[in-house]
Amino acid sequence: MTKTVNHWIGGKTVEGTSGQYGPVTDPATGAVTTQVALASVEEVDAAVAAAKAAYTTWGTSSLAQRTTVLFRYRALLDAHRDDIAALITAEHGKVHSDALGEVARGLEIVELACGITTQLKGELSTQVSNRVDVSSIRQSLGVVAGITPFNFPAMVPMWMFPLAIACGNTFVLKPSEKDPSAANLLAELASEAGLPDGVLNVLHGDRVAVDGLLNHPDVAAVSFVGSTPIARHIHATASANGKRVQALGGAKNHMLVLPDADLDAAADAAVSAAYGSAGERCMAISAVVAVGAIGDELVAKIRERAEKITIGPGNDPASEMGPLITAAHRDKVASYVTGAAAQGAEVVLDGTGHTVEGFEDGHWIGLSLLDKVSTDSDAYRDEIFGPVLCVLRVDTYEDGVALMNASPFGNGTAIFTRDGGAARRFQLEVEAGMVGVNVPIPVPVGYHSFGGWKDSLFGDHHIYGNDGVHFYTRGKVVTTRWPDPADAPAGVDLGFPRNH
Repeated sequence: MTKTVNHWIGGKTVEGTSGQYGPVTDPATGAVTTQVALASVEEVDAAVAAAKAAYTTWGTSSLAQRTTVLFRYRALLDAHRDDIAALITAEHGKVHSDALGEVARGLEIVELACGITTQLKGELSTQVSNRVDVSSIRQSLGVVAGITPFNFPAMVPMWMFPLAIACGNTFVLKPSEKDPSAANLLAELASEAGLPDGVLNVLHGDRVAVDGLLNHPDVAAVSFVGSTPIARHIHATASANGKRVQALGGAKNHMLVLPDADLDAAADAAVSAAYGSAGERCMAISAVVAVGAIGDELVAKIRERAEKITIGPGNDPASEMGPLITAAHRDKVASYVTGAAAQGAEVVLDGTGHTVEGFEDGHWIGLSLLDKVSTDSDAYRDEIFGPVLCVLRVDTYEDGVALMNASPFGNGTAIFTRDGGAARRFQLEVEAGMVGVNVPIPVPVGYHSFGGWKDSLFGDHHIYGNDGVHFYTRGKVVTTRWPDPADAPAGVDLGFPRNH
């Protein structure tokens, strides 16, 4: 019998009432294993109402109360790492080690939230004028919502709600309907840790649920991670409704390899960054820019390593790369490879015909490597979101940076070189929000913020770190003047000598 994933509202499982369900497949077999309830507008209202009711007490709770819950939550997440990772593998398809890595990166933000007491300290200036003091404080917003993608069903939600609730907000999470189960387990563990009912709610659904949250008058802010077209829609719609928005979009991340680079290290990095998690991540390196005469040798080294990657079910310890999330996505990714030669690329590796014995109905695709790719080809211009690596050739460092800066995306980028001066110039000149120097996937640690530039981010705040705290709070400045107690009215004796 097919399992049903229902909503988590007000501290308990709530069965869907819309009558609409979405299929959840095991990407390794192609079989539908689960159905997920898709929320109606009325169910959106119920989730927001539960969060609004919980805010009346959580919003005024002490920092000690919040951090006590968060410390217990962190311990429970740590104890259930394997359980969360198993759900990710079953519904997303990524290998277990990748899934464990995802949980670990999410835990970093929970740990950051545990230290919220220092993040929320205000400022005070005394005696700015005679007997006048000015203080700055930060206060919570109210009900906030998070809309998260399929590729990191545990990590990206944990990039949002721990900080939001630590700051005193209540949260409605709308995870991807393609792999919904991890979100429910995260919410159940938060409840077990002592989080009051309604502070964290999980609402499953499709565009009806998303638009319901964007238009709801009681939702103060929206966090989003996903593709650029949807990020643009989220930002425009929520902003028009007066909400605070951080909407992280797509990417086309470049890796610039200079002639002096350690080519073995660069090839290792290119393979792990392009093909890890089957390329289904916004920080994947999808374009390597080779400078000068090193292109042929670099491509040969990448090919040699890529051909050794073992593809198989995510729950097989021997597997290094799993399937793609859906058959439709697999076919779309494959179309970029099959059309590459006609657009001038040299197809060094074609993974489109790959299958896995015993799992022939899974959403499989092999590793593809395209060389001498032009900047006007589809494989370069679009975010493919699969295990396809493009190699572009340029003559100089300046040509490489100009090529990269011409991209409409500006999420992450990297340079491989032994020259500190070149690296320093690059980190200042490249137009991207996150830069790696001999680091292919420069995802910041939890106490720095994650976010891109240009079409990779809509809104002013990056996610987590200091930006995350600022996003989930708003500033208030208090100017205070108290009369000197010596000037108390006649008949009021405060024990101070009179000023006369």
